[in-house]
Amino acid sequence: MSRPKLKLIPLGGLGEIGKNMMLLEYADDILVIDCGLMFPEEDMLGIDLVIPDLSYVVEKRDKIRGIVVTHGHEDHIGALPYLLPQINKVPIYSTKLTQGLIQVKLKERRIKEVADLKILEFGKEATLGKFKIELFPVCHSIPDAAGVIVTTPEGIVVHSGDFKVDYTPVNGNGTDLSRLAQLGAQGVLLLLSDSTYAELPGYTPSEQIVGASLENVIANAPGRVVVTTFSSLISRVQQVIDAAVKHERRVFIVGRSMSETVRMALDMGYLNAPEGILGRIDELKGMPNNRIVMVTTGSQGEPTSALVRMANRDHRHVHIQRGDTIVLSATPVPGNESLVNRTVDSLFKQGAQVMYDKLGQVHVHGHGSQEELKLLLNLVKPRFFVPIHGEYRHLSLHARLGEEIGIPAANIFVLEDGDVLELTAQQARINGKVGSGNVYVDGLSVGDSEGVVLRTRRMLSRDGIVVVIIAVNRQSGKLVGRPDIVTRGFVDTRESRDMMDESRELLAKTLDHGSGRIAEWGFINTKVKDTLEKFYYKKTKRRPMILPFMVKV
Repeated sequence: MSRPKLKLIPLGGLGEIGKNMMLLEYADDILVIDCGLMFPEEDMLGIDLVIPDLSYVVEKRDKIRGIVVTHGHEDHIGALPYLLPQINKVPIYSTKLTQGLIQVKLKERRIKEVADLKILEFGKEATLGKFKIELFPVCHSIPDAAGVIVTTPEGIVVHSGDFKVDYTPVNGNGTDLSRLAQLGAQGVLLLLSDSTYAELPGYTPSEQIVGASLENVIANAPGRVVVTTFSSLISRVQQVIDAAVKHERRVFIVGRSMSETVRMALDMGYLNAPEGILGRIDELKGMPNNRIVMVTTGSQGEPTSALVRMANRDHRHVHIQRGDTIVLSATPVPGNESLVNRTVDSLFKQGAQVMYDKLGQVHVHGHGSQEELKLLLNLVKPRFFVPIHGEYRHLSLHARLGEEIGIPAANIFVLEDGDVLELTAQQARINGKVGSGNVYVDGLSVGDSEGVVLRTRRMLSRDGIVVVIIAVNRQSGKLVGRPDIVTRGFVDTRESRDMMDESRELLAKTLDHGSGRIAEWGFINTKVKDTLEKFYYKKTKRRPMILPFMVKV
């Protein structure tokens, strides 16, 4: 009987930014690393979130021995509430802060009882079937971020998680380079490494630079300062608190998700705030403007976030005033640029000064640039290399860096979601594909809206809708008067009144056969659509959606 092979199966995060999810499978054991979501792109109309296609995992749920989560960002934990109810209760391993963020996430979706959350301290091992796992610290834009070392029957697999190399991190640990060098000396079968910023040459600057910039702004701003960032960027919140203490300002946390995260980080000891420095929002009123710093969410232009509400003059407690300084301490996620720009414009219009990444070093991102990626490859010296986390160009550029440092091109695999990479201690090859793709979350419904629903939404947004109401006499089955036509988003009915009248006449003629009796509905439905589609296309070169209704009178 042939010996089983180790299989690596990415279900998300390759060829896109977000929804990271990776499986390692050996014989009857499956290990899941991360289970994240992605925010919708602009053409995904009305979609709230995108999660990986979980069908392969759900099918094989009896083989899942555990889930390891590298850190607490949405693109690594966001799909857990959708996966956990569909599989058996398996242990979920993570560091302490990550566990806290997972709990918040599951509480939001009201599904705490299906989770078996376990804290795995750095350097400790846990055995999950044929796999042994160990977490090692990495530096990222959230404390307690980890990479994963998986010992498999075929050799050691190292998963970098999201990382950068910052020798002077604000809080938490730097990336544990000595542990990686140790593994490199032992021999590593496969390295999976973060490619998000593989396009950028050089090194990612240290968080310390941002601390200095923020302090400078808080020291010199004539009025209130509003710093907006991701709620999970706890090190940035710490920098704001430190600068506020130094320059005798009080800090107010604005926005639900930011308040919850800050409360949890204070309880767990990841944030330090001296007594009396954090204020309640109702204390804002009596305070002089030059003694106030606010920390809020909305750095991505999210419509319901605190900053966007302020920009739209719609926030209950905070109204932008002339002399306010707003600091956007985050880079727009690809695809969000226009939302962010609109928010910035609106803030400028209201007389605020806005600082963002083009105007000063008020943010550094949490991912390694090319030199850091090369450093990791050199330390780990893997036999095989798979770039992960990034769009296809990022993965390809990262693969090229692997070749530059001497990994043979035949040992580097640029995979896409669903590819199955089979490995033994000596060789690796892509063999087959499993179901993968996007699953859309729209309000409360979760499913593959891709096909029908999104296509319909795109069509409606492009060409509008025409509703045709046909009145039919209940007794005689004859047409009563001319059909009525209502349109939205197709043409201006005042300007195109003649065309709409013409289409009514045409329909009345088409439907009024000699006997005057209306044929069966399926036939009428198709006839109305065909007639109007041709007519409107000829007149306007557009194809609105046509919905006929029959009313019996």
